[in-house]
Amino acid sequence: MSDCLFCKIVAGKIPAKIRYENDDVLIFDDIEGQAPLHCLVIPKKHIATLNDLTLDNHQLIAKMYLAVKEFAKQEGIAEQGYRTVINCGEQGGQTVYHIHLHLLSGRNLQWPPG
Repeated sequence: MSDCLFCKIVAGKIPAKIRYENDDVLIFDDIEGQAPLHCLVIPKKHIATLNDLTLDNHQLIAKMYLAVKEFAKQEGIAEQGYRTVINCGEQGGQTVYHIHLHLLSGRNLQWPPG
């Protein structure tokens, strides 16, 4: 998607603080962090929302979570804990329409959120 903010980050057209990358997934700092560690985890392939998942691309969700697992171990937060959240659609709080999950850690997170 030529006008997608996250696709431009994947293409290197917009700078981001990249924290982890593999063939399918990119993890970078959220510029509006809500916790000491707040990263966004995105597939490199554009999928707008959870509602756009199909049998052809659903494996990307598993790859995103496997990247989180590896990143959490790398950052030393796997044992203390972290939260992952995927927002879907306007009322779900999604503001960038490229599927992504928020990874938060570094403090005790409260429940319920928002």
